[in-house]
Amino acid sequence: MMKNTWIVSLALLLLTVTGAIAATPPVVPTVEVNRAVRLEVIDTLIAKLNAHYVFPDKAKQVEVVLRQHQREGKYDRVTDGQQLAKQLFDDIDGVIHDKHMFIDVSAGPVPPDDAMPPPPQTRAEWEKQVPPAVLERVLASDLGVEKVDHLSPNIGYLEISSFGPVFLVSDKFAAAMNKLADTDGLIIDLRNNGGGGEDSVALLISYLVDGRTRLNDIWESATGITTQYWTQDKLDGKRYGGKKPVLILAGPDTKSAAESFAYQMQALKRAKVIGERTWGGANASRPYRLSEHFAIFIPSKRPISSITHTNWEGTGVTPDVAAKVDDAPAAAKVLMQRQLHGGAPLVTKDH
Repeated sequence: MMKNTWIVSLALLLLTVTGAIAATPPVVPTVEVNRAVRLEVIDTLIAKLNAHYVFPDKAKQVEVVLRQHQREGKYDRVTDGQQLAKQLFDDIDGVIHDKHMFIDVSAGPVPPDDAMPPPPQTRAEWEKQVPPAVLERVLASDLGVEKVDHLSPNIGYLEISSFGPVFLVSDKFAAAMNKLADTDGLIIDLRNNGGGGEDSVALLISYLVDGRTRLNDIWESATGITTQYWTQDKLDGKRYGGKKPVLILAGPDTKSAAESFAYQMQALKRAKVIGERTWGGANASRPYRLSEHFAIFIPSKRPISSITHTNWEGTGVTPDVAAKVDDAPAAAKVLMQRQLHGGAPLVTKDH
């Protein structure tokens, strides 16, 4: 995919993802390119892909393809920045097919890699970066926790549209779990969840297990270090526990961190997934400067399940019970009733 805007602030991104503001069509910048710019973009792209992509062998394959196209003169007549970005992305995608790889064209200057501030780790750090008016709108939003409800007979329902930064959503998760703690079973709706942060995924899973549980590992290409993720022992809300049934609604618009949640809960055999196959984007990307007006987002971190020893990149999460996205809630209620009160189970798939 291509992005037509440069990196927005975390605050504005949160506003859009969580629905605090309506998404608006992006402004497509017009950037002219000449031979020198084309060479800079392609050379830098190849170098940074080789240095940072999570699969070095795939990066080398991309280099071979792009150099071949250069020799054939494929890019020589391209003078529009958007056209160059699209052509390069299409050529990369022909090799890699990574959902979190994309090229950005910016009307303004792209900052150097070392000028990009690290993501804030605390709410205090985040608030220092956000204008007061934007801060007020973000904090007044649902922060992705769209609906917390009780369905008859005593089934909890939790709809989440994004996994925002853990220092913002922890209170929302605690309030939701306090309200749902005494239900007999829980349906978690991720059908329209575009993703978010792995820390928030780990926090929500922590409410749904009994003890300390190992989650995904994250391997980082820059350091070669693998970091283990574990559930949290101390929670601000009531622990739901690992005994009561949990069902997850998912589909093609279940993406990134939402897929991580569904994949891990499924691998842990803690929940069944109902609906359609998810989007299929697992590897986490970050931006790298290519030239004054070009940047590329390169997946540089790869989640690895400690159970399956792989992830959902390119495949998505396969539902245990297949159902049309719009029919998933009804199918979940039927399955929940059977799990709670007996009866013939729905046919599920092994993983």
